[in-house]
Amino acid sequence: MAQEELSHLAVAGAEIAVRVTPKASRNRIIVQDGAIRVYVTTVPEDGKANAAVQKLLAKALGLAKSRLTLVRGQTARDKVFRISQS
Repeated sequence: MAQEELSHLAVAGAEIAVRVTPKASRNRIIVQDGAIRVYVTTVPEDGKANAAVQKLLAKALGLAKSRLTLVRGQTARDKVFRISQS
């Protein structure tokens, strides 16, 4: 399955909710029933999975990862990222 193209969501100030599955077989993003699911191969310890999700999401959005801020869900599977101004 091809990497999802999410650039249409890349609006400054927007919040993007994702459901994360750590320790997946490969990194990928799928959109299922309007929900964004992010699969990362990283283990959920010391923020490693969050960093991997941020990097993957930024790439799909066509943004620098520094523009994505995790606002909710630091230790949960359901996370919310906010897109900052450039």
